[in-house]
Amino acid sequence: MLFGAHQSIAGGVYNAVYRGQKATCDTIQMFNKANNQWHARKLADDEVEKYFKAIEETRVTVACSHTSYLINIASPEAELNEKSYRSLKEEMERCRILHIPSLVMHPGAHVGAGEKAGLEKIIENLNRLFDELPDHPVVLCLETTSGQGSNLGYKFEQLAAIIDKVEDKKRVGVCLDTCHIFSAGYPLKEKKAYKQTMKAFDAIIGVDKLKVIHVNDSLKEFASRRDRHEHIGQGQIGLEGFRHLVNDRRLKKIPMILETPKGESLQVDIENLKVLRSLVVR
Repeated sequence: MLFGAHQSIAGGVYNAVYRGQKATCDTIQMFNKANNQWHARKLADDEVEKYFKAIEETRVTVACSHTSYLINIASPEAELNEKSYRSLKEEMERCRILHIPSLVMHPGAHVGAGEKAGLEKIIENLNRLFDELPDHPVVLCLETTSGQGSNLGYKFEQLAAIIDKVEDKKRVGVCLDTCHIFSAGYPLKEKKAYKQTMKAFDAIIGVDKLKVIHVNDSLKEFASRRDRHEHIGQGQIGLEGFRHLVNDRRLKKIPMILETPKGESLQVDIENLKVLRSLVVR
C-alpha cells in the first residue's frame, strides 16, 4: 500500500517532499500554490530543480496536488466562475511542470442555483478545460464530498453524471474521501456495509476511475452532511472501517492520503500512518 499525508509547501514546493519524508510518508499530496489566494507566484527554475532533487533524494513520490479551496467551477456568478476556471487551468499547468499525475478538486457548489444547473456548469468547464489543454498528462480527480451546504459530489451518481458528459473521459478520475462519503450517508464501519458501499461505487462510477483515496476519520456522525475530519480510529468510522479499506486488494496500488488534523509538528501524521500500517494484514 502507498500511504502518505498532505504536506505544506511553506518555503517552497520541495519542502513538502522533505516534510513527507520526516512524516514517514511513501507518497504525499500538496497544494501547488497558496491555497487561499487567487494569485499564483511563478514556479522558479531553481525551486523546480530543488523539488525534483528532493524526490530523488527521499524517494517520496507526489501522488497528487489539491486545488485551491477558492475554486468553484459550479458557481452561477459569471465573474467567479471564470476566475475559478482560469485558476484551475493554471493549477493543471503547474502540475504538469512538477510532473504531478493527478489534481484533486472539489466539484463545486451550486450556491442556490440548483444541483442540475451546478452540474451543468461543471461539465461545461471541464470540457472547455480539456479542449484548451489537449494531450495534457494530468488527470483531474473529482473528490467525493459530504454534501455540506450546496456542495455537489455527495452522491456517486452526481460524479458519474459529470464523467458521463465529459467528452475526453480518460482525463477525469475520482478521489474518494472516507470522511466525506461516511458523512454523506455511505456506511463503512461494518464489513458488510463497507462491501456494499464499494460495490455501489464500482457499479455507479467504476473502481478503474479511482485514482486517490483521502483517508480521514469523521468527527461527525453518519449521514450528518458535515465535513469534519478526525484522526484515524478516533472518530465515528473507527478502526474497523479502515481495516476493511487498507485490506481491500482492489485498492492496493491507489495512494491513500491522510488529511487528518495537523499539530505543531509532524508527529500526528507519523502516529496516524503507524495506525493505518498496523491494520494491514501481511
